[in-house]
Amino acid sequence: MSVAPNTPPLQLKVARKEEVARGIHVFELRDPAGDPLPAFTAGAHVALRTPNGLERKYSLCNDPAERERYVLAVQREAEGRGGSIALVDATQVGDLLTVSAPINDFPLPERATDFIFIAGGIGITPILAMIRRLQALPDKRFKLYYCSRSPEMTAFLNELSVPELNGKVVIHHDGGDPTRAFDFWPILEERKNRAHVLCCGPRGLMQAVRDTSGHWPSTAVHFEAFSEPERTKPDDTAIIVRLAKSGEEIEVPVGTTILEALRAHGLDVPSSCETGTCGTCRTKLLDGEADHRDLVLAEHERGNNIMICVSRARSPKLTIDR
Repeated sequence: MSVAPNTPPLQLKVARKEEVARGIHVFELRDPAGDPLPAFTAGAHVALRTPNGLERKYSLCNDPAERERYVLAVQREAEGRGGSIALVDATQVGDLLTVSAPINDFPLPERATDFIFIAGGIGITPILAMIRRLQALPDKRFKLYYCSRSPEMTAFLNELSVPELNGKVVIHHDGGDPTRAFDFWPILEERKNRAHVLCCGPRGLMQAVRDTSGHWPSTAVHFEAFSEPERTKPDDTAIIVRLAKSGEEIEVPVGTTILEALRAHGLDVPSSCETGTCGTCRTKLLDGEADHRDLVLAEHERGNNIMICVSRARSPKLTIDR
């Protein structure tokens, strides 16, 4: 399994397993010998091996100051590929799980003083760790907008209803009706106090936030996807990517990302999230028309940049600065 550099996987014991909302289970993981766990920062995740052998990433939602445990929440996805089902159905308290050291693709920009958090569904998990971190820091201001279908499907309602969070949390239930979706324009129309937006949730919610915050500096709007992007679209075709520095042309078949194709040809290409949300794989686009599928690039950046972990091409060929 993929782990943090130079850090072997951990064998952690399930100390607690509890359903905290419909279909959402919290797992508390501890070292079997009671040793301290590797430190983590707000927004970090771990890669976990599920009982059926799949690797899944889950954000840590407890206070980063804690070293004795990792707490994560898992939504049982009946229509998924089986990882969450195996973890929820086949894991019991006392079981050992193979877990990576924490990795952070969605860090909290702690130099800022004002924060707008936007979460959808299980996307509350990294945001919860950020809120707990900010509560320990002086002179930080934040507000959370948390969208879910119903109270029964809303995780961590008790934690978010404590008196010290009064006035700092807005919870919106849409009942699954798109016409009742939360309107983000009033809160994103104007950037005040050099605030930063941090958003995690379903792709549709993140796209709505991206569209509504398009006039904000791209460095002030941060996203993390809790699910993989759609690998293919019905009209996808094979494309050719030309490497400007060598002149080599590489075919990228349907269902394969540009990043994967480059690596298959022996190229060492940096990446991190591979969901089009962190910006690590940003590459200069020199020629051709990209089919942008990321949530990082602002509109004015899309003419000459591409996120090769998710985006493809509208033209038959792209030339990139590699």
